[in-house]
Amino acid sequence: MSTTAGQTYGQHLPDQVEKISALSDAQLELLVDVRDLHKERVALEREYATKLQLLAKKAAEKKAKKMPALVVGCEPTKAWDESTLTKSTLNKAYTQLIAAISDSSQDHNNLADALTTQVIEPLRVAERKHDEVKRKEMQYYQKLLSERDRVYADRVRNKQKYDEECEEVESYRQKQERSTDDRHAERAARQYEQQQVDMLNSKNAYLISISVANKVKDKFYADDLPALENEFQDLQSRLLTGFVRILKDAQDIQLKHLDAVRSHLTDTQTALDAVNPQADQDLFIDYNVAPFAAPADWTFEPSSVHYDHGDMSLEPAPKVYLQNRLSRCRAKLQELEPVLSSKRKEAEQLSKVVSAYSTDSSLGNVDEVLDNYLDARHELTFYATSGTVLSTESETISSALNGDEGAQSPHSFKSSSFSIPTTCAYCKSSIWGLSKQGKTCRACGISVHSKCELKLPADCTGTRHGSRGHATSDSVSPISSISRSSSVMTRGDAAGSSGQATPTPSSFARTSHTAEDSGPTARVLFDFSPTSPFELAVSAESIVHVLEEDDGSGWVKVADDSGAKGLVPASYIEFMSANPAPNSSTSSLSSGTDQMSGEYVRGIYSYKAQGPDEIDVEEGKLIRLTEGPTGGRNYADGWWEGVDADGKRGIFPSNYVEAA
Repeated sequence: MSTTAGQTYGQHLPDQVEKISALSDAQLELLVDVRDLHKERVALEREYATKLQLLAKKAAEKKAKKMPALVVGCEPTKAWDESTLTKSTLNKAYTQLIAAISDSSQDHNNLADALTTQVIEPLRVAERKHDEVKRKEMQYYQKLLSERDRVYADRVRNKQKYDEECEEVESYRQKQERSTDDRHAERAARQYEQQQVDMLNSKNAYLISISVANKVKDKFYADDLPALENEFQDLQSRLLTGFVRILKDAQDIQLKHLDAVRSHLTDTQTALDAVNPQADQDLFIDYNVAPFAAPADWTFEPSSVHYDHGDMSLEPAPKVYLQNRLSRCRAKLQELEPVLSSKRKEAEQLSKVVSAYSTDSSLGNVDEVLDNYLDARHELTFYATSGTVLSTESETISSALNGDEGAQSPHSFKSSSFSIPTTCAYCKSSIWGLSKQGKTCRACGISVHSKCELKLPADCTGTRHGSRGHATSDSVSPISSISRSSSVMTRGDAAGSSGQATPTPSSFARTSHTAEDSGPTARVLFDFSPTSPFELAVSAESIVHVLEEDDGSGWVKVADDSGAKGLVPASYIEFMSANPAPNSSTSSLSSGTDQMSGEYVRGIYSYKAQGPDEIDVEEGKLIRLTEGPTGGRNYADGWWEGVDADGKRGIFPSNYVEAA
């Protein structure tokens, strides 16, 4: 479900779920504070109503005693009754005064009832509902972390197993060397070869887990976390919108009850109408943006006891393992695809329903359908993660095999128990046990250890032979064909590729200004550290190219040898060319006159300059844009250059102004 137009948490606040959740907690605390405020207000209203009622009752009792004396005297000479008192205008006025107090008491009780049912209770319901949804989102976040960490742990576990297998290879190799003249030499050689196969299989498994971990990591940071943060943003927007609506209802109640203070309540109403959840979220984002870089991809790490390279092992036995694993992955992926497609359609449909309910409240309560959408979205995420794992495994193995996918007659194994020793068709050792120690092919009846299942070529004949452990070992046992030569990894392979450099602030500006590439060279006199994204760090005695000379602001735009561009103080450099740069004040006047456009923009928000190269933006005030390939709208993405009413030239955020 897409968020409102504007900045989004997922795009601008990567990997800050905890901080966003803390914002939701703060919003819930605000709801509690406002609810408590209205509860105390209701208590005061009821207390005031009770006192008014007592006051009216006392006044009525006093009136009943004293009004006859006021109307007809203490000792009338003529009989009178209640109808006589009603004829008195003073009695009518006093009666109306007491009735007004009594009615006012009832009005305060009605106000208390209205605030309870239309403000306090809806706030309590909104608080509970948002807390439940937030808790569910955080549980989902923890599941995402657990799923990611599980994949990470698989990589670490496969790495450890690979190291152990390498150590075992070395151990068996030493045993083989010691038993060259021994009667067990052949057995030692066979064990050594078998261990080499296991080591290579472990290596392949390790490489696969690296690919899976990298892919899951990319999906986690590029898809899952942004989607979760955007869900949080939607929930917060919905909470704030409902919160404002409830408070507006409270103001309407009080406006009807207290016309005398309508001006004050109107001010509150205006202030509430001005509440904009998106503007608040934009402000939150502006103050929480932090540098972020996704973790680097994992690469193959050779064992400390076995110097190896990072390529898949395609020796005969490991290749069979890869071929079988590829077939299994494709089969699981084929089963997953229709489920994934169904879940994706379900999530899309529910998203449309939520949007429709949000747009038209007459359709029903949007919270009722929101839970279904979130559940479907979460299920889709986990199914998609499984699909990523399977597709990554398939792509990794398929790329390594390069089309050599082996026989396409896989065995249909089932778990089996063996009451008598049975020979494994792969490793030729015995299978024996009643706790399902091995597996048997349903089609051809071949039996293998569970650990040997993926090592067996996919060449099922489909027919059973005479013996239970029938021999297909001529094509099954390729252990002896593994080369004993060790793999050698060059220093270039060990070094790997260097990581991507962190982009400089000037990389965010446009780079199509060819006029900037030419300019005089200058020597830096002092070290300078940037304090804004548009400044450039330089070191003393380094050489830079001047792209834009001082325009009177005391700054020049330069480029260093690496191509990074930015502003440095004009007093920090010394021109190296024969003809020095023109006087800064003169050049600023000429450039300010010659490169001014006729386009004006008007400030829609107030902005205070954060550096010497910026100018203030005042709401309603005009700014004249400059011209040229590096001026006006062309200065940088999100920043324009112009001259304010005082004649100062500088840059300002483009989203704080509109065309005049």
